[in-house]
Amino acid sequence: MEKNIDESIQGSTLVLDSKAENTKKLFIESYGCQMNFNDSEIVASILAEQGYNTTDSLEHADLVLVNTCSIRDKAEQTVRKRLEKYQAVKRMANPEMKVGVLGCMAERLKEKFLEEEKIVDLVVGPDAYKDIPNLLKEVEAGRDAVNVILSRDETYADVNPVRLGGGGITAFVSITRGCDNMCTFCVVPFTRGRERSRDPYSILNEITDLVEKGYKEVTLLGQNVDSYLWYGGGLKKDFHKASEIQKATAVNFAQLLDMVAKAHPALRIRFSTSNPQDMTEDVLHVMAAHKNICKHIHLPFQSGSTRILKAMNRQHTREEYIELVDKIREIVPDCALSHDIIAGFPTETEEDHQDTLSLMEYVKYDFGFMFVYSERPGTLAARKLEDDIPEAIKKRRLQEIVALQQQHSAYNTKRMLGKTVEVLIEKESKKDANEWSGRTSQNMVAVFPKENYKAGDFVMVEITDCTTATLIGKAVGYSENHKSENSSTYG
Repeated sequence: MEKNIDESIQGSTLVLDSKAENTKKLFIESYGCQMNFNDSEIVASILAEQGYNTTDSLEHADLVLVNTCSIRDKAEQTVRKRLEKYQAVKRMANPEMKVGVLGCMAERLKEKFLEEEKIVDLVVGPDAYKDIPNLLKEVEAGRDAVNVILSRDETYADVNPVRLGGGGITAFVSITRGCDNMCTFCVVPFTRGRERSRDPYSILNEITDLVEKGYKEVTLLGQNVDSYLWYGGGLKKDFHKASEIQKATAVNFAQLLDMVAKAHPALRIRFSTSNPQDMTEDVLHVMAAHKNICKHIHLPFQSGSTRILKAMNRQHTREEYIELVDKIREIVPDCALSHDIIAGFPTETEEDHQDTLSLMEYVKYDFGFMFVYSERPGTLAARKLEDDIPEAIKKRRLQEIVALQQQHSAYNTKRMLGKTVEVLIEKESKKDANEWSGRTSQNMVAVFPKENYKAGDFVMVEITDCTTATLIGKAVGYSENHKSENSSTYG
Protein backbone atom coordinates (compact mmCIF):
# COMPACT_ATOMS: atom_id res chain seq x y z
CA MET A 1 0.00 0.00 0.00
CA GLU A 2 1.61 3.26 -1.10
CA LYS A 3 2.22 6.05 1.38
CA ASN A 4 3.29 8.83 -0.92
CA ILE A 5 2.41 12.37 -0.05
CA ASP A 6 0.62 13.13 -3.25
CA GLU A 7 -1.77 11.43 -5.63
CA SER A 8 -1.66 7.81 -4.49
CA ILE A 9 -4.68 5.69 -3.66
CA GLN A 10 -4.98 4.06 -0.27
CA GLY A 11 -7.85 1.69 0.34
CA SER A 12 -9.18 -0.16 3.37
CA THR A 13 -8.00 -3.62 2.38
CA LEU A 14 -6.60 -4.46 5.81
CA VAL A 15 -8.47 -4.11 9.08
CA LEU A 16 -6.74 -4.95 12.33
CA ASP A 17 -9.34 -4.10 14.97
CA SER A 18 -12.80 -4.93 13.64
CA LYS A 19 -15.62 -5.30 16.17
CA ALA A 20 -17.41 -8.65 16.12
CA GLU A 21 -20.74 -7.05 17.06
CA ASN A 22 -20.71 -4.63 14.12
CA THR A 23 -22.96 -5.66 11.22
CA LYS A 24 -22.71 -2.76 8.75
CA LYS A 25 -19.94 -2.55 6.17
CA LEU A 26 -17.84 0.51 5.33
CA PHE A 27 -15.69 0.76 2.21
CA ILE A 28 -13.32 3.71 2.45
CA GLU A 29 -10.46 4.77 0.21
CA SER A 30 -8.18 7.78 0.19
CA TYR A 31 -6.38 9.91 -2.34
CA GLY A 32 -3.63 12.39 -1.63
CA CYS A 33 -1.43 12.97 1.35
CA GLN A 34 -0.61 10.79 4.33
CA MET A 35 -2.84 13.06 6.40
CA ASN A 36 -5.81 11.96 4.31
CA PHE A 37 -4.98 8.34 5.00
CA ASN A 38 -4.79 9.07 8.73
CA ASP A 39 -8.08 10.96 8.52
CA SER A 40 -9.70 7.91 6.95
CA GLU A 41 -8.56 5.90 9.96
CA ILE A 42 -10.19 8.51 12.22
CA VAL A 43 -13.43 8.25 10.23
CA ALA A 44 -13.33 4.45 10.45
CA SER A 45 -12.98 4.75 14.22
CA ILE A 46 -15.93 7.12 14.50
CA LEU A 47 -18.10 4.84 12.37
CA ALA A 48 -16.98 1.73 14.27
CA GLU A 49 -18.95 3.19 17.18
CA GLN A 50 -21.95 3.34 14.85
CA GLY A 51 -21.84 -0.35 13.95
CA TYR A 52 -19.54 -0.29 10.90
CA ASN A 53 -16.56 -2.51 10.16
CA THR A 54 -14.44 -1.72 7.12
CA THR A 55 -14.45 -4.05 4.13
CA ASP A 56 -12.44 -4.38 0.92
CA SER A 57 -15.59 -5.34 -1.02
CA LEU A 58 -17.12 -2.34 -2.76
CA GLU A 59 -20.04 -4.46 -4.00
CA HIS A 60 -21.14 -5.44 -0.48
CA ALA A 61 -20.61 -2.11 1.30
CA ASP A 62 -23.48 -0.32 3.05
CA LEU A 63 -21.52 2.93 3.03
CA VAL A 64 -18.80 3.99 0.58
CA LEU A 65 -16.59 6.97 1.43
CA VAL A 66 -13.86 8.51 -0.69
CA ASN A 67 -11.36 10.83 1.00
CA THR A 68 -10.32 13.39 -1.58
CA CYS A 69 -7.40 15.61 -2.53
CA SER A 70 -7.56 19.02 -4.22
CA ILE A 71 -3.86 19.74 -4.55
CA ARG A 72 -3.99 19.18 -8.32
CA ASP A 73 -6.69 18.92 -10.94
CA LYS A 74 -5.56 15.39 -11.80
CA ALA A 75 -6.38 14.23 -8.27
CA GLU A 76 -9.90 15.66 -8.53
CA GLN A 77 -10.48 14.02 -11.91
CA THR A 78 -9.41 10.68 -10.47
CA VAL A 79 -12.07 11.05 -7.77
CA ARG A 80 -14.71 11.83 -10.40
CA LYS A 81 -13.84 8.57 -12.16
CA ARG A 82 -14.12 6.65 -8.90
CA LEU A 83 -17.58 8.10 -8.37
CA GLU A 84 -18.54 6.77 -11.80
CA LYS A 85 -17.37 3.34 -10.64
CA TYR A 86 -19.45 3.61 -7.46
CA GLN A 87 -22.47 4.59 -9.51
CA ALA A 88 -22.10 1.54 -11.74
CA VAL A 89 -21.82 -0.76 -8.73
CA LYS A 90 -24.83 0.84 -7.10
CA ARG A 91 -26.88 0.44 -10.26
CA MET A 92 -25.86 -3.13 -11.01
CA ALA A 93 -25.22 -4.76 -7.63
CA ASN A 94 -26.02 -2.65 -4.58
CA PRO A 95 -28.89 -0.12 -4.97
CA GLU A 96 -29.05 0.57 -1.19
CA MET A 97 -25.43 1.67 -0.99
CA LYS A 98 -24.81 5.22 0.33
CA VAL A 99 -21.92 7.30 -0.98
CA GLY A 100 -20.06 10.11 0.75
CA VAL A 101 -17.22 12.45 -0.20
CA LEU A 102 -14.70 13.50 2.45
CA GLY A 103 -11.66 15.72 2.60
CA CYS A 104 -10.28 18.68 0.72
CA MET A 105 -12.36 18.32 -2.44
CA ALA A 106 -15.50 18.19 -0.29
CA GLU A 107 -14.41 21.35 1.52
CA ARG A 108 -13.67 23.14 -1.75
CA LEU A 109 -16.88 22.27 -3.61
CA LYS A 110 -19.32 22.01 -0.66
CA GLU A 111 -23.01 21.74 -1.68
CA LYS A 112 -21.97 21.93 -5.33
CA PHE A 113 -20.91 18.30 -5.06
CA LEU A 114 -24.51 17.19 -4.54
CA GLU A 115 -25.51 19.04 -7.70
CA GLU A 116 -22.65 17.78 -9.87
CA GLU A 117 -22.51 14.16 -8.71
CA LYS A 118 -26.01 12.77 -8.22
CA ILE A 119 -24.70 9.60 -6.61
CA VAL A 120 -23.25 11.53 -3.65
CA ASP A 121 -25.38 11.42 -0.50
CA LEU A 122 -23.18 13.30 1.96
CA VAL A 123 -20.31 15.80 1.79
CA VAL A 124 -18.00 16.19 4.79
CA GLY A 125 -15.00 18.49 5.25
CA PRO A 126 -11.81 17.56 7.15
CA ASP A 127 -12.92 19.16 10.43
CA ALA A 128 -16.45 17.71 10.51
CA TYR A 129 -15.89 13.96 10.70
CA LYS A 130 -17.44 13.65 14.15
CA ASP A 131 -20.70 14.84 12.57
CA ILE A 132 -20.88 11.92 10.11
CA PRO A 133 -23.29 9.88 12.30
CA ASN A 134 -25.72 12.84 12.31
CA LEU A 135 -25.27 13.35 8.58
CA LEU A 136 -26.12 9.72 7.93
CA LYS A 137 -29.40 10.26 9.77
CA GLU A 138 -30.08 13.21 7.46
CA VAL A 139 -29.44 10.95 4.46
CA GLU A 140 -31.86 8.34 5.80
CA ALA A 141 -34.47 11.08 6.20
CA GLY A 142 -34.01 12.10 2.56
CA ARG A 143 -32.36 15.44 3.29
CA ASP A 144 -29.10 16.94 1.99
CA ALA A 145 -26.21 16.08 4.28
CA VAL A 146 -23.35 18.59 4.13
CA ASN A 147 -20.94 19.78 6.81
CA VAL A 148 -17.87 21.62 5.65
CA ILE A 149 -17.42 24.04 8.55
CA LEU A 150 -13.73 24.55 9.33
CA SER A 151 -12.70 24.45 12.97
CA ARG A 152 -10.17 26.52 14.90
CA ASP A 153 -9.52 23.81 17.48
CA GLU A 154 -10.46 20.32 16.19
CA THR A 155 -7.47 17.95 16.25
CA TYR A 156 -9.30 14.61 16.83
CA ALA A 157 -6.99 14.08 19.80
CA ASP A 158 -9.76 12.11 21.55
CA VAL A 159 -10.23 9.64 18.66
CA ASN A 160 -8.13 6.47 18.55
CA PRO A 161 -7.90 5.68 14.82
CA VAL A 162 -8.83 2.29 13.38
CA ARG A 163 -5.66 1.17 11.60
CA LEU A 164 -6.43 0.42 7.96
CA GLY A 165 -2.91 -0.20 6.71
CA GLY A 166 0.67 -0.74 7.73
CA GLY A 167 0.23 -4.45 8.46
CA GLY A 168 0.35 -3.86 12.20
CA ILE A 169 3.93 -2.65 11.80
CA THR A 170 3.82 1.02 10.77
CA ALA A 171 1.28 3.73 11.58
CA PHE A 172 0.58 7.43 11.11
CA VAL A 173 0.02 9.78 14.06
CA SER A 174 -1.15 13.31 13.31
CA ILE A 175 0.35 16.11 15.43
CA THR A 176 -0.95 19.23 13.66
CA ARG A 177 -3.83 20.14 11.36
CA GLY A 178 -4.21 22.98 8.87
CA CYS A 179 -1.63 25.41 7.56
CA ASP A 180 -0.95 29.14 7.91
CA ASN A 181 1.75 29.52 5.26
CA MET A 182 -0.49 30.64 2.38
CA CYS A 183 1.73 29.54 -0.49
CA THR A 184 0.10 31.11 -3.54
CA PHE A 185 -0.31 27.78 -5.39
CA CYS A 186 -1.81 25.80 -2.51
CA VAL A 187 -5.43 25.14 -1.51
CA VAL A 188 -4.61 23.55 1.86
CA PRO A 189 -5.23 26.69 3.99
CA PHE A 190 -8.68 26.95 2.38
CA THR A 191 -9.59 23.27 2.66
CA ARG A 192 -7.99 22.39 6.01
CA GLY A 193 -8.15 25.70 7.81
CA ARG A 194 -5.85 27.41 10.28
CA GLU A 195 -2.89 25.66 11.80
CA ARG A 196 -3.37 24.15 15.25
CA SER A 197 -1.36 21.66 17.27
CA ARG A 198 -2.43 18.63 19.22
CA ASP A 199 -1.87 18.06 22.94
CA PRO A 200 1.54 16.32 23.21
CA TYR A 201 0.30 13.93 25.89
CA SER A 202 -2.52 12.71 23.67
CA ILE A 203 0.13 12.07 21.00
CA LEU A 204 2.27 10.12 23.47
CA ASN A 205 -0.75 8.13 24.63
CA GLU A 206 -1.65 7.16 21.06
CA ILE A 207 1.93 6.10 20.35
CA THR A 208 2.11 4.09 23.59
CA ASP A 209 -1.07 2.28 22.56
CA LEU A 210 0.51 1.45 19.19
CA VAL A 211 3.67 0.14 20.84
CA GLU A 212 1.60 -2.05 23.16
CA LYS A 213 -0.14 -3.47 20.09
CA GLY A 214 3.20 -4.38 18.54
CA TYR A 215 3.80 -1.54 16.08
CA LYS A 216 7.45 -0.93 15.23
CA GLU A 217 7.37 2.48 13.50
CA VAL A 218 5.28 5.65 13.58
CA THR A 219 5.27 8.69 11.32
CA LEU A 220 4.39 12.01 12.95
CA LEU A 221 2.21 13.88 10.47
CA GLY A 222 1.33 17.48 9.74
CA GLN A 223 1.08 19.83 6.81
CA ASN A 224 4.10 21.45 8.44
CA VAL A 225 5.40 19.51 11.43
CA ASP A 226 8.09 22.06 12.26
CA SER A 227 5.36 24.58 13.11
CA TYR A 228 4.12 22.34 15.92
CA LEU A 229 3.60 24.43 19.07
CA TRP A 230 1.45 23.40 22.03
CA TYR A 231 0.85 25.87 24.83
CA GLY A 232 -2.45 24.62 26.18
CA GLY A 233 -4.54 24.94 23.04
CA GLY A 234 -5.28 27.63 20.51
CA LEU A 235 -3.89 28.71 17.17
CA LYS A 236 -0.16 29.20 16.81
CA LYS A 237 -0.67 32.79 15.70
CA ASP A 238 -2.19 33.58 19.11
CA PHE A 239 0.84 32.39 21.08
CA HIS A 240 1.87 35.95 21.83
CA LYS A 241 -1.36 36.29 23.85
CA ALA A 242 -0.54 33.29 26.02
CA SER A 243 0.22 33.62 29.72
CA GLU A 244 3.78 33.49 30.98
CA ILE A 245 3.11 30.03 32.43
CA GLN A 246 1.78 28.82 29.08
CA LYS A 247 4.83 30.16 27.28
CA ALA A 248 7.21 28.64 29.83
CA THR A 249 5.63 25.19 29.50
CA ALA A 250 5.06 25.27 25.74
CA VAL A 251 6.20 22.30 23.65
CA ASN A 252 7.67 22.83 20.18
CA PHE A 253 8.42 20.21 17.54
CA ALA A 254 11.99 19.53 18.62
CA GLN A 255 10.79 18.96 22.19
CA LEU A 256 7.94 16.71 21.06
CA LEU A 257 10.29 14.65 18.91
CA ASP A 258 12.66 14.28 21.85
CA MET A 259 9.79 13.25 24.16
CA VAL A 260 8.59 10.53 21.79
CA ALA A 261 12.11 9.21 21.12
CA LYS A 262 12.90 8.97 24.84
CA ALA A 263 9.54 7.42 25.76
CA HIS A 264 9.94 4.61 23.22
CA PRO A 265 13.63 4.02 22.42
CA ALA A 266 12.92 0.79 20.49
CA LEU A 267 10.33 2.45 18.23
CA ARG A 268 11.32 3.88 14.88
CA ILE A 269 10.13 7.45 14.41
CA ARG A 270 9.62 9.36 11.16
CA PHE A 271 8.03 12.74 10.47
CA SER A 272 6.58 14.58 7.49
CA THR A 273 6.32 17.20 6.10
CA SER A 274 8.91 19.87 6.94
CA ASN A 275 8.92 23.45 5.73
CA PRO A 276 12.37 24.98 5.15
CA GLN A 277 11.37 28.29 6.74
CA ASP A 278 10.36 26.62 10.02
CA MET A 279 12.90 23.84 10.51
CA THR A 280 15.30 24.70 13.33
CA GLU A 281 18.70 23.39 14.33
CA ASP A 282 17.12 22.02 17.50
CA VAL A 283 15.24 19.44 15.41
CA LEU A 284 18.47 18.37 13.72
CA HIS A 285 20.27 17.98 17.04
CA VAL A 286 17.42 15.83 18.38
CA MET A 287 17.63 13.66 15.24
CA ALA A 288 21.37 13.26 15.74
CA ALA A 289 20.95 12.38 19.41
CA HIS A 290 18.51 9.49 18.97
CA LYS A 291 19.20 6.32 16.97
CA ASN A 292 15.48 5.56 16.73
CA ILE A 293 14.66 8.77 14.81
CA CYS A 294 14.94 7.92 11.13
CA LYS A 295 17.54 9.83 9.20
CA HIS A 296 15.33 11.20 6.46
CA ILE A 297 13.79 14.64 5.94
CA HIS A 298 11.19 15.46 3.33
CA LEU A 299 12.11 19.07 2.56
CA PRO A 300 10.05 20.55 -0.31
CA PHE A 301 11.72 23.37 -2.19
CA GLN A 302 9.26 23.76 -5.12
CA SER A 303 11.66 25.90 -7.16
CA GLY A 304 15.36 26.67 -7.19
CA SER A 305 14.73 30.28 -8.21
CA THR A 306 14.46 32.92 -5.50
CA ARG A 307 12.27 35.00 -7.80
CA ILE A 308 9.79 32.16 -8.25
CA LEU A 309 9.93 31.31 -4.55
CA LYS A 310 8.86 34.88 -3.80
CA ALA A 311 5.99 34.59 -6.30
CA MET A 312 4.98 31.38 -4.53
CA ASN A 313 5.09 33.17 -1.16
CA ARG A 314 7.62 30.68 0.11
CA GLN A 315 9.27 32.41 3.03
CA HIS A 316 12.84 31.49 2.15
CA THR A 317 15.36 32.13 -0.61
CA ARG A 318 17.46 29.72 -2.63
CA GLU A 319 20.47 30.69 -0.54
CA GLU A 320 18.65 30.09 2.76
CA TYR A 321 17.51 26.68 1.56
CA ILE A 322 21.07 25.72 0.63
CA GLU A 323 22.27 26.95 4.02
CA LEU A 324 19.73 24.67 5.71
CA VAL A 325 20.80 21.70 3.59
CA ASP A 326 24.43 22.36 4.55
CA LYS A 327 23.41 22.46 8.22
CA ILE A 328 21.58 19.13 7.86
CA ARG A 329 24.65 17.55 6.26
CA GLU A 330 26.80 18.89 9.10
CA ILE A 331 24.61 17.82 12.04
CA VAL A 332 23.03 14.65 10.58
CA PRO A 333 25.59 13.55 7.97
CA ASP A 334 23.80 10.29 7.12
CA CYS A 335 20.45 12.01 6.53
CA ALA A 336 18.56 11.36 3.29
CA LEU A 337 16.65 14.21 1.67
CA SER A 338 13.58 14.19 -0.56
CA HIS A 339 11.67 17.02 -2.22
CA ASP A 340 8.59 18.43 -3.92
CA ILE A 341 9.06 20.38 -7.17
CA ILE A 342 6.59 22.31 -9.31
CA ALA A 343 7.55 22.76 -12.97
CA GLY A 344 6.09 25.63 -14.97
CA PHE A 345 4.85 27.98 -12.25
CA PRO A 346 3.52 31.24 -13.78
CA THR A 347 6.27 33.48 -15.23
CA GLU A 348 8.91 30.75 -14.84
CA THR A 349 11.71 31.35 -17.34
CA GLU A 350 14.35 28.97 -18.66
CA GLU A 351 16.79 30.61 -16.24
CA ASP A 352 14.44 29.87 -13.33
CA HIS A 353 14.14 26.27 -14.52
CA GLN A 354 17.91 25.94 -14.71
CA ASP A 355 18.09 27.26 -11.12
CA THR A 356 15.89 24.34 -10.09
CA LEU A 357 18.09 21.83 -11.90
CA SER A 358 21.26 23.33 -10.42
CA LEU A 359 19.82 23.13 -6.90
CA MET A 360 19.00 19.48 -7.52
CA GLU A 361 22.59 18.95 -8.62
CA TYR A 362 23.84 20.60 -5.43
CA VAL A 363 21.72 18.49 -3.09
CA LYS A 364 21.42 15.21 -5.04
CA TYR A 365 18.13 14.19 -3.45
CA ASP A 366 17.39 10.56 -2.73
CA PHE A 367 13.89 10.82 -4.22
CA GLY A 368 11.12 13.33 -4.77
CA PHE A 369 7.65 14.22 -5.99
CA MET A 370 7.59 16.24 -9.19
CA PHE A 371 4.62 17.82 -10.96
CA VAL A 372 3.67 20.43 -13.50
CA TYR A 373 1.92 23.49 -12.12
CA SER A 374 -1.84 23.01 -11.80
CA GLU A 375 -3.89 26.14 -11.21
CA ARG A 376 -6.19 25.66 -8.23
CA PRO A 377 -9.38 27.73 -7.91
CA GLY A 378 -9.38 30.20 -5.04
CA THR A 379 -5.62 30.41 -4.57
CA LEU A 380 -3.77 33.71 -4.88
CA ALA A 381 -1.87 32.42 -7.90
CA ALA A 382 -5.15 31.63 -9.66
CA ARG A 383 -6.52 35.08 -8.85
CA LYS A 384 -3.43 37.17 -9.55
CA LEU A 385 -1.13 35.25 -11.91
CA GLU A 386 -1.80 34.15 -15.45
CA ASP A 387 -1.04 30.48 -16.07
CA ASP A 388 1.22 31.57 -18.91
CA ILE A 389 3.59 28.63 -19.42
CA PRO A 390 2.50 26.43 -22.37
CA GLU A 391 1.76 22.82 -21.45
CA ALA A 392 4.42 21.53 -23.82
CA ILE A 393 7.08 23.58 -22.02
CA LYS A 394 5.79 22.50 -18.59
CA LYS A 395 5.99 18.85 -19.61
CA ARG A 396 9.45 19.22 -21.11
CA ARG A 397 10.76 20.90 -17.96
CA LEU A 398 9.15 18.21 -15.82
CA GLN A 399 10.78 15.49 -17.93
CA GLU A 400 14.16 17.11 -17.39
CA ILE A 401 13.55 17.30 -13.64
CA VAL A 402 12.45 13.66 -13.49
CA ALA A 403 15.41 12.49 -15.56
CA LEU A 404 17.86 14.31 -13.29
CA GLN A 405 16.20 12.91 -10.20
CA GLN A 406 16.51 9.39 -11.61
CA GLN A 407 20.23 9.98 -12.00
CA HIS A 408 20.52 11.17 -8.42
CA SER A 409 18.40 8.30 -7.08
CA ALA A 410 20.67 5.84 -8.88
CA TYR A 411 23.72 7.64 -7.51
CA ASN A 412 22.41 7.34 -3.95
CA THR A 413 21.43 3.66 -4.17
CA LYS A 414 24.78 2.74 -5.75
CA ARG A 415 26.55 4.39 -2.82
CA MET A 416 25.01 1.72 -0.60
CA LEU A 417 26.64 -1.21 -2.44
CA GLY A 418 28.75 -3.26 -0.04
CA LYS A 419 27.27 -1.64 3.04
CA THR A 420 25.22 -3.36 5.74
CA VAL A 421 22.11 -1.46 6.81
CA GLU A 422 19.28 -1.93 9.27
CA VAL A 423 15.92 -2.73 7.64
CA LEU A 424 12.49 -3.00 9.22
CA ILE A 425 10.60 -5.76 7.38
CA GLU A 426 7.20 -4.39 6.39
CA LYS A 427 5.69 -6.79 3.86
CA GLU A 428 6.25 -9.40 1.21
CA SER A 429 7.93 -8.12 -1.93
CA LYS A 430 5.47 -7.38 -4.73
CA LYS A 431 7.76 -8.95 -7.32
CA ASP A 432 8.84 -12.09 -5.50
CA ALA A 433 6.85 -14.00 -2.86
CA ASN A 434 10.13 -15.47 -1.58
CA GLU A 435 11.48 -12.06 -0.59
CA TRP A 436 10.76 -9.51 2.10
CA SER A 437 10.50 -5.77 1.52
CA GLY A 438 11.35 -3.15 4.11
CA ARG A 439 12.85 0.28 4.55
CA THR A 440 16.10 1.63 5.92
CA SER A 441 16.33 4.59 8.29
CA GLN A 442 16.91 6.73 5.19
CA ASN A 443 13.58 5.54 3.72
CA MET A 444 15.23 3.45 1.03
CA VAL A 445 13.34 0.28 0.06
CA ALA A 446 15.33 -2.94 0.44
CA VAL A 447 14.40 -6.45 -0.68
CA PHE A 448 16.06 -9.72 0.35
CA PRO A 449 15.33 -13.47 0.73
CA LYS A 450 12.83 -14.31 3.48
CA GLU A 451 14.76 -17.17 5.14
CA ASN A 452 13.42 -17.48 8.72
CA TYR A 453 12.70 -13.78 9.29
CA LYS A 454 9.21 -12.36 9.62
CA ALA A 455 7.36 -9.10 9.10
CA GLY A 456 8.15 -6.69 11.92
CA ASP A 457 11.72 -7.90 12.44
CA PHE A 458 14.63 -5.46 12.41
CA VAL A 459 17.39 -7.13 10.42
CA MET A 460 20.80 -6.19 9.11
CA VAL A 461 20.99 -6.48 5.33
CA GLU A 462 24.17 -6.53 3.26
CA ILE A 463 23.54 -4.64 0.01
CA THR A 464 24.80 -6.56 -3.02
CA ASP A 465 22.91 -4.90 -5.87
CA CYS A 466 20.46 -2.08 -6.56
CA THR A 467 18.11 -0.43 -9.00
CA THR A 468 17.35 3.27 -9.23
CA ALA A 469 14.87 3.01 -6.36
CA THR A 470 15.53 -0.29 -4.56
CA LEU A 471 18.35 -1.88 -2.61
CA ILE A 472 18.90 -5.62 -3.11
CA GLY A 473 20.71 -7.75 -0.59
CA LYS A 474 20.79 -10.58 1.90
CA ALA A 475 20.03 -10.59 5.61
CA VAL A 476 23.06 -11.25 7.82
CA GLY A 477 21.37 -11.24 11.23
CA TYR A 478 19.08 -9.34 13.55
CA SER A 479 19.74 -5.72 14.50
CA GLU A 480 21.55 -5.30 17.80
CA ASN A 481 19.58 -2.08 18.33
CA HIS A 482 16.28 -3.98 18.47
CA LYS A 483 16.96 -7.30 20.19
CA SER A 484 13.78 -7.14 22.27
CA GLU A 485 11.76 -6.25 19.18
CA ASN A 486 12.83 -9.30 17.16
CA SER A 487 10.56 -11.69 18.99
CA SER A 488 11.26 -14.54 16.55
CA THR A 489 14.70 -14.81 18.15
CA TYR A 490 14.73 -12.96 21.40
CA GLY A 491 11.20 -13.49 22.72
